[in-house]
Amino acid sequence: MIGDQVELVVVSVEKDVVRVGIKAPKHMQIYRKELYDLLKQSNEEASKSAVKPDQLKALIKKKEK
Repeated sequence: MIGDQVELVVVSVEKDVVRVGIKAPKHMQIYRKELYDLLKQSNEEASKSAVKPDQLKALIKKKEK
């Protein structure tokens, strides 16, 4: 168990391969580590190029004139 809602389950064992399943509520997002790392990196890159609040305010004021 991981916390109260997530359960790791051994699905099968064949020679040197173990398949693991995850039981979790539908509202929880479960990602493999490499996918989670890619999502995190993508979000960080997107936030660097996002318009800052001050820039947005300046654009709105400029458009209102």
